[in-house]
Amino acid sequence: MRDIQLLGVPMDLGAGRRGVDMGASALRLARLGDTLAQLGHRVRDLGNVEVPVAESVPHGAGSTRYGDAIAHVCATVAATVAGLPAAAVPVVLGGDHAVALGSVAGAVRHAPERRTGVLWIDAHADLNTPETSPSGNVHGMPLALLLGHGDERLRVATGIRPLRTEDVVLLGLRSVDPEERRFIREHGVTALTMSDVDRNGIAEVTRTALAALAHVDTLHVSFDADVLDPAVAPGVGTPVPGGLGYREAHLLMESLHESGRVSSVDLVEVNPILDHGNRTAGVVVELAASLFGRTIL
Repeated sequence: MRDIQLLGVPMDLGAGRRGVDMGASALRLARLGDTLAQLGHRVRDLGNVEVPVAESVPHGAGSTRYGDAIAHVCATVAATVAGLPAAAVPVVLGGDHAVALGSVAGAVRHAPERRTGVLWIDAHADLNTPETSPSGNVHGMPLALLLGHGDERLRVATGIRPLRTEDVVLLGLRSVDPEERRFIREHGVTALTMSDVDRNGIAEVTRTALAALAHVDTLHVSFDADVLDPAVAPGVGTPVPGGLGYREAHLLMESLHESGRVSSVDLVEVNPILDHGNRTAGVVVELAASLFGRTIL
């Protein structure tokens, strides 16, 4: 049994399309809490962090849209996660992927005696900076920020040192901007693409990811729903054809559970406005169940 604590972050300030702020509610409606409790875990829902609506805050100067508001929200997320009981497993419900700036920082501060690695499961690298971003949307920047690159307001907001590149692995990539590609090569970030999955299978790719993070004590799993193929998960703001299939995603989650090292989780980028009957949230809840121990037998 694990002490799972759910925290909603209904933020769409970092995204290019509205609606992802309802993702946390969609996951709750899909019975995330009940599903995890039925596996024998103790589940507590902490409610939502307060997030301003986009119309109530200025875009801000420069090329980082809503930077001040996002920095404030992520600082609150980091402090909330860091302040949870030592045995707690934070599960942060987005919201767009910019929320991970706060959740990862909180996870690192939550257990400062342990070395925390990050498995970034996403169709996109999220390694843009204001200088390289085509849109200025912060949900394309959080991993760069966590690694110490990009807008200073956001980099310092959560109060952690930049992550080491060797403590980060990306998995499921299939849409990478040219400057992000350069970043990965120049900084030596381990990046496993859908081409790797096609060639070697998800079981081998998962083993490679875990081996690359074998030196860390615990894992923060940051799961973006758009890593899934749109046929499986249509309710996302930036769908890309050719993503993980249903069973591939479950095997990935089952393998992460078997590793015994997952200490915190993000579930982000579920957009019910773009979905069909809350289907995407339902799939993400099923995957979360596999991550926390549901098996076929």
